[in-house]
Amino acid sequence: MDTVIKWGIIGCGSVTERKSGPAYAKTSGFKLQAVMRRNLEKAADYAARHNVPTYYNDADALINDPAVDAIYIATPPDTHAYYALKVAQAGKPCCIEKPMASKYSDCVAICNAFEAKNLPLFVAYYRRSLPRFKQVHHWIANGSIGQPRHINWLLTRTPSPIDVSDNYNWRTDAKIAEGGYFDDLASHGLDLFIQLLGNITSAKGITLNQQGLYTAKDAIVGCWLHNTGVTGSATWNFGSNTREDTVTIHGSEGKIDFSVFLEEPLVLTNSQGRQEVYIDNPEHIQLYHAQNMREHLLGNKKHPSTGVTGAHTSWVLNKILGTL
Repeated sequence: MDTVIKWGIIGCGSVTERKSGPAYAKTSGFKLQAVMRRNLEKAADYAARHNVPTYYNDADALINDPAVDAIYIATPPDTHAYYALKVAQAGKPCCIEKPMASKYSDCVAICNAFEAKNLPLFVAYYRRSLPRFKQVHHWIANGSIGQPRHINWLLTRTPSPIDVSDNYNWRTDAKIAEGGYFDDLASHGLDLFIQLLGNITSAKGITLNQQGLYTAKDAIVGCWLHNTGVTGSATWNFGSNTREDTVTIHGSEGKIDFSVFLEEPLVLTNSQGRQEVYIDNPEHIQLYHAQNMREHLLGNKKHPSTGVTGAHTSWVLNKILGTL
């Protein structure tokens, strides 16, 4: 590859406006070369605002553009496998937005396609690269809470304006994301817990739709077991009267409290007392994720979020939803 790795984005929607697009552009050695959106006018507008040289309304044209070295797929999850297999056929590295795919079987097909061509494959679970969660990992690794025993997560939120309106939202369309916000949000936390505590060997859940506002599930309770012997449980409810996001890792000699999404302090409690640590996220939250991809592509180190890890997280999501 050239020193500058030129990226193309399939699906330059809201997630790419602040979280990822600028992060790629600000990563040394990366360049946003091309973007694609089905609406050509919107693709042109994005390209103009983000200083991207080329824009398309045809994904095949972007994938096969010789000026594009690598592809970032930022479409809804029901099309991830469709586009990823095309990228593999074109012989280019790829990053796929989370969740990697709606079905675990699609994740396996994607991984096999990229492995067959020895191509780098990443999934945008960027929390694996954030400094705040590296601090949590450090506390666990250095024995600050003794042996980890159990992790519990409570994530609740009130219905959003779009939930109570008649406007379409693909995130709550069961045909695209059966778990609704669970697929979109719980995937981040579960993937992080896997990084912190080890792969999950078994998982199950109870799922239902309590509000009747959309077709996807809106209330899920899950439990699981990590290969390290740590047990896990969580409640995700998207029709509550409050917004809460609290995680507790209980150990034999202490506990760690933190939030997956809220920028609240990390709290360590053990025999030495109570310690709070504040670590801000970067302005563009995928910055460290993008920088780590650069290092991986140059052969300097392995990225923490690959196709293999992303597929495992999708397996867990499917097991909790009861679709596998």
